[in-house]
Parts: sequence; C-alpha cells; structure tokens
Amino acid sequence: MTIVRFMGSPAGRLARIVAGLALMAVGAWLAGPWWALFAVGLVPLGAGAANVCLLAPLFHAPLRPATRQA
Repeated sequence: MTIVRFMGSPAGRLARIVAGLALMAVGAWLAGPWWALFAVGLVPLGAGAANVCLLAPLFHAPLRPATRQA
C-alpha cells in the first residue's frame, strides 16, 4: 500500500511523468521496433498528467488520490 500512497503524492506524480518521458526518449532514440516503447511511455506520462494511479485498483485504493482541503 505504500507504493500507492507514494504514487498519490506530488513526488509520485513527478516520478510517473519522468518515467513516461524516459520511456518515450529511449523508444525514439532506438527507433525501429522500439517505437512501441515510445507508445508505452504515453501511459505513465498521461497518468501523471491526469494525477491518476493505475496501480491503485489492484490494491483496492481509489484511482485518484484524496485532495487536501486547506
């Protein structure tokens, strides 16, 4: 459950965005059939941009982290 809590934090969101960009960069750099890696990188990039943790339903947690009220 700690991974889901981390992914719901701002640091986890940034990690998903960076991981997506890294996968996309490697896929574009290697080219050829590795373009599929570019497409796979869109998933964590989109999840980070939308602030959604795709692993959360596997752990019976909400898809979106709870927002804090000030």
